[in-house]
Amino acid sequence: MKTLSILGSTGSIGTQTLDIVRIFPNKFKVVALTCNSNIELLKQQIDEFKPEIVAVYDEEKADELKADIPVYKGMDGLIRAATIGKANTIVNSLVGSIGVIPTIKAIDNLKNVALANKETLVTAGAIVMKKLSSSKTSLIPIDSEHSAILQCLNGENVNDVSKITLTCSGGAFKNRSKGELGHVKAEDALKHPTWNMGAKITIDSATFMNKGFEVIEAHWLYNLPYSKIDVVIHPQSIVHSLVEFKDKSVIAQLGMPDMRIPIQYALNYPQRIKNESLPQLNLTEIKELTFKEPDLERFPCLKMAYDVGIKSGTLPAVMNAANEIAVKYFLQDKIRFNDIHRIIQESIGQHTVITNPTIDEIMEIDKKTKEETEKEIEKGMCIAS
Repeated sequence: MKTLSILGSTGSIGTQTLDIVRIFPNKFKVVALTCNSNIELLKQQIDEFKPEIVAVYDEEKADELKADIPVYKGMDGLIRAATIGKANTIVNSLVGSIGVIPTIKAIDNLKNVALANKETLVTAGAIVMKKLSSSKTSLIPIDSEHSAILQCLNGENVNDVSKITLTCSGGAFKNRSKGELGHVKAEDALKHPTWNMGAKITIDSATFMNKGFEVIEAHWLYNLPYSKIDVVIHPQSIVHSLVEFKDKSVIAQLGMPDMRIPIQYALNYPQRIKNESLPQLNLTEIKELTFKEPDLERFPCLKMAYDVGIKSGTLPAVMNAANEIAVKYFLQDKIRFNDIHRIIQESIGQHTVITNPTIDEIMEIDKKTKEETEKEIEKGMCIAS
């Protein structure tokens, strides 16, 4: 039996992880749960899964939660859940840079990590991979694209890889013109065509920043240069990613667009278990599988992520931090869709890169960038007329 600590249990990935736990009570036991502020749902999860501890990141909400088990709060609470002795696997489905330190603390405490928190590798990839290289723990990606790449590389020599291709749905605005993108609203962006995801990642999908993050993650996960990482739009979300080898053979991983499939794979890696409740792919029912290049003029966040990833150092942390704030304001309809890229680019342009930062330097830059980005937006200096 695997013992799990689920960071972000009330979010999209967290609740779907608990769906898997619910189906296999003899394979998984939950020992810790955390949430940001949704204590109502967390209380229901406590009653059903009976963890030993919980943590609430929002400290005021933590004080409101009444439970018969210890309730911790803030970053200290997340770290407690990430390092709890009885957990052997930490599912990190936190949203944003708050997920970075818990991942590192989990690795330091010899926990295996099932990772859905993109910010961990985007902002601190060099540090995390160095820790993993000298540790007996494993980090298994939950994202469908990286799960696909992992499966395609199973039993293969990564030195034989010619390139990997990450697929993406194209988000809610893949067919909108550049002019139309200037007038879209958050409610439009949240209407994702194929995946059921949280609000922040759905906006990142619409801007292609999500795919940019995954490009940086792929660089660290598979030790590949950015020149060997491609992105294609695949609206049907059936082919989750592909690997081309030096002999021109291409291996792809296919499946229905249901996040429970890669979650289950990550939880059971390297074994597979039968789950009849998951949707089965029937190719005869798929009308078409199409692929096309992303338009970097309409969606410049993807190219920006490549550029930032190549320059590396503290620049990815700045890009991520500015994006978190810009998305927050877009979700409140306080800035326009096209402002997101421009706001991030301004933050990047003002930053002096630290080439080999410590984790403390990364987190300080994350904090400072968020404060400055928020200040500029509030002053109206970044908002398009």
